Amino acid sequence: MRVVTISATYGTAGHQVGPAVAERLGVPFVDRAIPGAVAGELGCTLEEALTYDDRAEHGLGRLLSGTLRLPTVTFGGVDMYVPGPLPHAPEEFVRRTEQVLRDTARTQGGVFLGRAGAIVLADLPGALHVRLDAPLERRVRQAARLGATTEREARKVIEDNDRARNAYVRHFYRADPSDCCLYHLVIDSTVLPVPVCADMIVMAAEALA
Repeated sequence: MRVVTISATYGTAGHQVGPAVAERLGVPFVDRAIPGAVAGELGCTLEEALTYDDRAEHGLGRLLSGTLRLPTVTFGGVDMYVPGPLPHAPEEFVRRTEQVLRDTARTQGGVFLGRAGAIVLADLPGALHVRLDAPLERRVRQAARLGATTEREARKVIEDNDRARNAYVRHFYRADPSDCCLYHLVIDSTVLPVPVCADMIVMAAEALA
C-alpha cells in the first residue's frame, strides 16, 4: 500500500495534484471523508466536525488565527465565535482526526491532503511526505485563474488560509508547516504543471516504498 501526505498552501493546486497522484498509485484520495468519519465516531454533526477541521472553509485553524473574532468563547487565549455550544473539546476532534489518518493509512493506504499528515504519519514506514508551496504572487495568480476570481480576492483568501493553517499546526503540534525538514519532497506547483507534479510524487513514492 502506498501512503502519501501532501501539505499544500492555498493556490498550489493541492486538490488537483492529490487526486492525480492517488489515481496513478491506485489508492484513495483522502480529504473530505475525514471530517465525516470523525463526526461518526464522536456522534456529532458534520457541520460541528468541520468547525474543527483545518481544510474546511471555517475550520479550527481559522478560528485560532483570529480571522473569525467575536468574543463569545476563549480558547488558547483567542476570543472566537463558534456556532452554538462546544460539544467536544477541540483537542478531541484533533485526536480523532489523527486516529482516522493512522487507521486509514495502515488499512488501505491513500493520498492524504492537509491535517498535519506529515507529522501525524511521520513514523509510518514507506510514507512519502510532500509539500506544495510557492511565492505568494505566483500563488495569487494561480488561485485567481483556477477559481475564476480576481487577484485581489484570491490574495485575501490566501492570506486568511495561510494564517489559519499555520495556526492549526503551530497550536496542536508546535511545528512550522513550512519547515522543509518535515517533507521528503518540496515542489513549486505554480511553475510545474499538475501532471508533472503528480509524476514526480508518484516516482518518489514508488522509490521510497
